[in-house]
Amino acid sequence: MWKEKVQEYESQIIEDLNGLLSIKSVRDDSQASEEAPVGPGPREALDYMYKIAQRDGFSTHDVDHIAGRIEAGQGEDVLGILCHVDVVPAGDGWDSDPFKPVVTDDAIVARGTLDDKGPTIAAYYAVKILNEMNVDWKKRIHIIIGTDEESDWKCTERYFKTEEMPALGFAPDAEFPAIHGEKGITTFDLVQNVSSHHTDHSEAKLLSFKSGQRYNMVPDHAKAHILVEKNMTDVVQHFEHYLDQRQLEGEAVVDNGELILTVEGKAVHGMDPSLGVNAGLYLIDFLSTLNLNQAAKEFAEFSNRYLHESHFGEKMGMKFHTDVMGDVTANVGIITYDKEKGGKFGINLRYPKGFEFETALERFKNEIKSQGFEIELGKVQQPHFVDKNDPFVQKLVTAYRNQTGDMTEPYTIGGGTYARNLDKGVAFGAMFEDSEDLMHQKNEYITKKQLFNATSIYLEAIYSLCVEG
Repeated sequence: MWKEKVQEYESQIIEDLNGLLSIKSVRDDSQASEEAPVGPGPREALDYMYKIAQRDGFSTHDVDHIAGRIEAGQGEDVLGILCHVDVVPAGDGWDSDPFKPVVTDDAIVARGTLDDKGPTIAAYYAVKILNEMNVDWKKRIHIIIGTDEESDWKCTERYFKTEEMPALGFAPDAEFPAIHGEKGITTFDLVQNVSSHHTDHSEAKLLSFKSGQRYNMVPDHAKAHILVEKNMTDVVQHFEHYLDQRQLEGEAVVDNGELILTVEGKAVHGMDPSLGVNAGLYLIDFLSTLNLNQAAKEFAEFSNRYLHESHFGEKMGMKFHTDVMGDVTANVGIITYDKEKGGKFGINLRYPKGFEFETALERFKNEIKSQGFEIELGKVQQPHFVDKNDPFVQKLVTAYRNQTGDMTEPYTIGGGTYARNLDKGVAFGAMFEDSEDLMHQKNEYITKKQLFNATSIYLEAIYSLCVEG
């Protein structure tokens, strides 16, 4: 029944989605203003959603042009549907213009089709279709739209300062059947304090080191500048042998008397660094075999003692596992060293419910003090968990199963979605097991089948939650 309903709206769904995809809603701080807190693109995409909602007879509520909602239904409780209309930059290498959607027989290609404009339109249409069926609503629905999900979540932070917290809700920004738990996520820097009174008898002086750009990515490139007093050729041969033994790519170049070493690794998402190859940590591991100046030697020893080849926090004494949410993971995403200031390691730590984060950090802080390192703590997001047997989760999963026949169980992830804004929030679609995940990559697309099937699943789920009550 629900699939037939969606068929009546297919061309409208594609038309409204194309309009949203044509807006380059990438955060742009250089053009930010009170009217456009994260730039004009995200603001335009937010206004676009208000416009189609008003066209369809819904009321809207704007919160400082950074977030807002579309309202439907009636009743005491609110179901929140948490969407976002901002996208990551397009990047290079696309076969078509990323902000001019290409509609083929079976797919739509553009930045944001999967993350999160396609799922946003699917969820919107599920509410619109029910509304046009004149159903007897038992709950209110707030389609909450953010404009800064890909960066700092300023949108939901601002929204929930003043707006009503939904009793339950979902974020259509991940996978089916449902994600009922997300690890805690924190970033912190391990910063070296360098004392200048070392007398130096080293044969190699580390001048600078750089690897990585983001805490939540494994660095795929690392570069070191070294001043070698003697036996430069030996160091180069030794480096080539090191790369060879570990099957790594890299290069040694001499420029103006400096030796420049680079290592190439493999970038993956920081939620499971064991799948990647951390170029920075390997290059430091090589540097530790040289007769380095004191500060650089301590920097390299620290890296090997606590970070290198330790994807699950084990060397930092933070190994922890639960059957429901898996392991602690530790990604060393940004590494720098400066001959005046010393070294710094940027860590992205993800941990399951039950891990005593504050205690572990305090213990580690005390341990590394004597080695001249301190911790600078960044943002901390607590683990988020809803029991998969909760009737709310079960209703979502039942709708998915009725529409697909797939009996897969809900699961937990190391990533983070808007669902963690709600006490009782889960991520729910819109990716299926056979969807190609090109989120944040070139040639991102959604198949029409995926778009329409997601809409029918959302239809049944919202009906069972907000009409049957």
